[in-house]
Amino acid sequence: MTGSSAYLRERLLIRLLEDSDAAALAGAYQRNREHLAPWEPKRTDRFFTSGHQADIIRAKLAQHALGTEVPWVLVEEEDDGGGTVCAGHRAGRVVGAVTLTGIVHGPFLSANLGYWVDHELTGQGIGTAAVRHAANYARTSLGLHRIQAATLLHNTASRRILQRAGFREIGVAPEYLKIAGQWQDHLLHQLILPHS
Repeated sequence: MTGSSAYLRERLLIRLLEDSDAAALAGAYQRNREHLAPWEPKRTDRFFTSGHQADIIRAKLAQHALGTEVPWVLVEEEDDGGGTVCAGHRAGRVVGAVTLTGIVHGPFLSANLGYWVDHELTGQGIGTAAVRHAANYARTSLGLHRIQAATLLHNTASRRILQRAGFREIGVAPEYLKIAGQWQDHLLHQLILPHS
């Protein structure tokens, strides 16, 4: 299984996670520690290190090789100061992630979706573009029928991203995930993918 790459806007690339992303991903999580804390599980200090991110990347790429996960990163390409973009898969800083997990084939043809965007880039349509990219890939490359995502009930920004990408709310799951140290209710969303 591969993962497609595309520009979501000028100088903002979505591409498959790579082994070499550990330091950049650790930096992104460090920059966004406070921003992400209310929406994610409690993280130890080790989580924010390159070494731990390298371990996570290896696990994600192993799942990708098995066909059960597609992990992407959002990379903001660097400008050399003279207006020239330093293009390439590895150039730039990581400013978010999108992941399809729990990919199931057979009669279910479904996956779960997770995503986050750097606090400096929220409210610019990047999350919606990244979710649409993942949904298109799920339909065209994986042949999936459905994607599910879960948001905290009070995470209105994430709910809006999913709504703009075509997801519909399907119900509340009580105490669904342990987020910020507490079991919290989540609103479940699904997107039925069109097939020709």
